Amino acid sequence: MLDHLYNELDLHFSEMVNIRRYLHMHPELSFQEVMTAKYIADYYKNLGIDVRENVGGNGVVATIKGASPGPTVALRADFDALPIQDEKEVEYKSTVPGVMHACGHDGHTATLLVLAKILFQNREQLKGNIVLIHQHAEEYAPGGALPMIQDGCLDGVDVIFGTHLWATEPVGKIQYRVGPIMAAADRFEINILGKGGHGAQPHKTKDAILIGSQVVTSLQQIVSRKIDPVHSAVVTVGSFMAENAFNIIANSATLIGTARSFDEDVRQQIEYEIEKVVKGTCLMNEADYRYDFFRGYPAVVNHEEETDFLKEVAGKVPGVHEVEESPLQMGGEDFSYYLQHVKGTFFFTGARPLQTEHAYSHHHPKFDIDEKALLVAAKTLCTAVIQYQSNFRQESLAKTN
Repeated sequence: MLDHLYNELDLHFSEMVNIRRYLHMHPELSFQEVMTAKYIADYYKNLGIDVRENVGGNGVVATIKGASPGPTVALRADFDALPIQDEKEVEYKSTVPGVMHACGHDGHTATLLVLAKILFQNREQLKGNIVLIHQHAEEYAPGGALPMIQDGCLDGVDVIFGTHLWATEPVGKIQYRVGPIMAAADRFEINILGKGGHGAQPHKTKDAILIGSQVVTSLQQIVSRKIDPVHSAVVTVGSFMAENAFNIIANSATLIGTARSFDEDVRQQIEYEIEKVVKGTCLMNEADYRYDFFRGYPAVVNHEEETDFLKEVAGKVPGVHEVEESPLQMGGEDFSYYLQHVKGTFFFTGARPLQTEHAYSHHHPKFDIDEKALLVAAKTLCTAVIQYQSNFRQESLAKTN
């Protein structure tokens, strides 16, 4: 059966590319993906596939029922874009000023739509059901995964698989990892409340810029001196705002940054240590402060059995030339919520553009992918579905006998 499905996917590759390019030209930001959601739902309706709209917001969920009993396998693709100006000079360049698909979500969606089409056409051979989860708002916390789960997208699901097109790795490479693979992504905001004044009279002020600079420097010691070195973590200040005239000492300053971690205890420790640094520095300088720590997505933690299964089947997929363990990624992903509710795994599919040794990274204005990766992703997900259902059925028969 798999050989037949592979052949069908090959025949529909051009459709996959066309869908991806259409979506790339018409991106929508997180929580604003009205037309994209309609496009996805209409695609399923035209095929005669059961589809539910407005799931947890702009989410879309389709279900394919197999002819034989078996497990229900879920596949997930996200479809929101980013507030970035597309700087590529290609025929499918974004037509929306300041908005583009700079992370591959257009490719994820195209992959899942065409794969669903092929599976639906061969539903008489399926040994179980398939749930296609099209998720909105992955890029912007609190994200779309949690409200979709709360709205029932995982009801009856036994296992979930998801992939991310990875533009920095070559086409044909699949990367997996047991346990944590992507970090918890949190945000913090610090407001230093000093006492402004004339630049020529610093002794009469409490310089918020100086205090904030001390805080930035001290924050670097959290990871290097407070966190156990066997654990990975990041504390980054990405924004420092204290705009004034050249001869004014700032009354206040705002620092905004991100914290990344894989272990929940480390995550809590970072939250505590940041405030301790801010409190101590402000106390020393007789200043006040406000501190907020906003929890984003938890770490993506893959289940061992399902990840080992994916590793095994991926090596047999046409077009896959290498299957390797992924390094830990400090980027965040709300696929983590799905894995907190059902077993499954999240993996990377190489998508580096041809003849590019150093591809533009995700979220770059010139980000792009090699569209052949769509086919590799589709075949790998397809193999995971069919082989998982087949193995499940064989195990069930063995227990019966």
